[in-house]
Amino acid sequence: MSLFITFEGGEGTGKSTQIELLRLSLEGLGRKVLQHREPGGSPLGEYLRAWLMDNTRSLEPASELLLFTAARAELVRTVLKPKLNAGFDILLDRYADSTTVYQGFARNVPMRYVNSANNLAKDGLTPDLTILLDAPPEISLQRASQRDGAKANQPRFENADIAFHHKVRSGFLKLASRSPETWLVINAELGIQEIHSTILAKVRNLIF
Repeated sequence: MSLFITFEGGEGTGKSTQIELLRLSLEGLGRKVLQHREPGGSPLGEYLRAWLMDNTRSLEPASELLLFTAARAELVRTVLKPKLNAGFDILLDRYADSTTVYQGFARNVPMRYVNSANNLAKDGLTPDLTILLDAPPEISLQRASQRDGAKANQPRFENADIAFHHKVRSGFLKLASRSPETWLVINAELGIQEIHSTILAKVRNLIF
């Protein structure tokens, strides 16, 4: 059975590192694995990513919502569903929960619009497991700035004020609390290998 696993969390919580480690571990178990990011993973998604991450551009919250979900609609229909049907596990860096949190909880787009756009984009595809890497924004943003260097090079969301990032963290934790059976919340301040071991143990339970 193919697995669809999404990774969520604020900026600088280590999602990319943990996705790569999980991919290597799953491949070591003989599984076919693809990793992707949102927005991205398709020609349209990569094009829209350049707009959405560019910190020199300003976008209305409603525009953000529609651009993120447009990229997702393309990714779901042209990449994710076909690859899952072909027997691949998919590891995805962000999915619809990020839209709910960033554009809904943090940008205050009415949730009825966020949910409608997300539902259309997802086309019924929901994760088997969502892994939330959680850390205080003061810590995760420092990590992100060390990774990305000068402020001019940082993606647009990293430049939001600290109150915005606290809303993001709170939003993710609220979503996780509503569906504890399909979410795994991990303290992102733990060591890289300790986090990976926790994730791998959970995923192995889904496989075996």
